Amino acid sequence: MKSEYFAHSSAFVDEGCKIGKGTKIWHFSHIMSNCVLGENCNIGQNVVVSPGVILGKNVKVQNNVSIYTGVTCEDDVFLGPSMVFTNVTNPRSAVNRKSEYAKTHVGKGVSIGANATIVCGHDIGDFAFIGAGAVVTKTVPAYALLVGNPAKQIGWMSEFGHRLEFDKDGIAICKESSQKYKLENNSVKRIS
Repeated sequence: MKSEYFAHSSAFVDEGCKIGKGTKIWHFSHIMSNCVLGENCNIGQNVVVSPGVILGKNVKVQNNVSIYTGVTCEDDVFLGPSMVFTNVTNPRSAVNRKSEYAKTHVGKGVSIGANATIVCGHDIGDFAFIGAGAVVTKTVPAYALLVGNPAKQIGWMSEFGHRLEFDKDGIAICKESSQKYKLENNSVKRIS
């Protein structure tokens, strides 16, 4: 029900959307048909959320972001200003490729920096961190830190958004949270 969320008078919310309690949709944004936005999301100014997109709880979408059909974001995702997802790998204006939309799944707690581009069909693992302006052209492991064009992994991040430094045994401790992480076979998992 509209009374459970806020939409600015200049925003458009199409029929068939499910919008969670406490969500805010700001100036000139368009939430297209059959979208699902979880509780306590914040949709910034001039955002387009295409049909069928699913956002979890507490997703923060900054100004000028485009989230195209085929994208799902889990809880606590941050989408920086003017970042964009694509949904077709080889678009042509004169060729209709709506039946070829590729899916992109963004895991829990992911942060994607300003002006980053996520090329469709490449999932992003939980708590990964994509730097500003990065162009992601491959699947991203959980906790990975990627920067550049094309994006390259330069390290690992904690759930609190701090760079992890691993000792000779493959253990890292986040200074802010005291959480422990283990690096093994080029993947990270939290162990406490």
